[in-house]
Amino acid sequence: MPRPSARPNARSGVRGSSEDPGPRTSVDHELPLDSSADLVNAILVSANRSLAGKPLQRAPARRLFTGVGGAQAVRPRVHPATAAYATVSTTAEVLNHPAAREGLLTPVERGRAARFRHEASRLDFVAAHLLVRLCAGRVLGVEAADIELAQYCDECAQHGHGRPYVPNHPDVRVSLSHTRGVVAAAAGPSALGIDVELLGRRKVDSAVLEQVLSRGELCLSGRSANPQGVFMRQWVRKEALVKAGRTSRDTMREVDLSGLPLMPGGSGTSVLRSRFEKFHVLDLADRRRGALAAVVSAAPVLLTGEIRPPLSPASH
Repeated sequence: MPRPSARPNARSGVRGSSEDPGPRTSVDHELPLDSSADLVNAILVSANRSLAGKPLQRAPARRLFTGVGGAQAVRPRVHPATAAYATVSTTAEVLNHPAAREGLLTPVERGRAARFRHEASRLDFVAAHLLVRLCAGRVLGVEAADIELAQYCDECAQHGHGRPYVPNHPDVRVSLSHTRGVVAAAAGPSALGIDVELLGRRKVDSAVLEQVLSRGELCLSGRSANPQGVFMRQWVRKEALVKAGRTSRDTMREVDLSGLPLMPGGSGTSVLRSRFEKFHVLDLADRRRGALAAVVSAAPVLLTGEIRPPLSPASH
């Protein structure tokens, strides 16, 4: 079968864009994240409400988020048409919501889900494929039921697996990820990728480090008191870049992210923003869900659940 014209261009192994995106790396700011608020809540609450053409700030923030210590819940000042939406949630949080119905999956997706040996793994797959529909629906201002999801593998030129896309909306890019009990999804107007892993995963062999990390990243890892943590942070970033088409599994070692900041330590949940080439990079450490995630996007990223410190009296 020929490649669909609506499929997003995959540029695995491409060294980057010829356009000048500005500085190679830069830190925008760090935002705390309300560890008691459901990251998926805003996506799910607004799944059946059209947001097309409406500034995101018009949505009732207090209905969607819970502030910490009196903090006011606000979103970055970005118009939805030019932003990518991303969210991380537990599998149970997605599946327990009435807007996320397993019946929305295509026969191909249901067939793939049925091949999982363990029910928990099947549910992770289902939840991720439902969550990405909710993200895409929010970008397009339609219901999740109106989103048809397909996948195409560039390596084997086969449909049914590989990079996800929305056949009837080639102007929208989507990405998804799932691990044990945690799922992530993103949708936006340009190239993007998202990846999620569990915090504190088993120790990584040194041979794997050398296959994934650049020379600069290996030096960074060697100087760190937590080299495995450095590896996992760079791993989710590079996996997201693979999904965005910036690199491939075979060439990810050639991508040097050692200039990007690492997440701060501590027990809180946090978000860190930076830039790499043309991509906005958003790092998440969600310790309540035990998740480590990264989003890369050519468009600014809106992460459901972000909050800012309380406004000073003079700013009201």
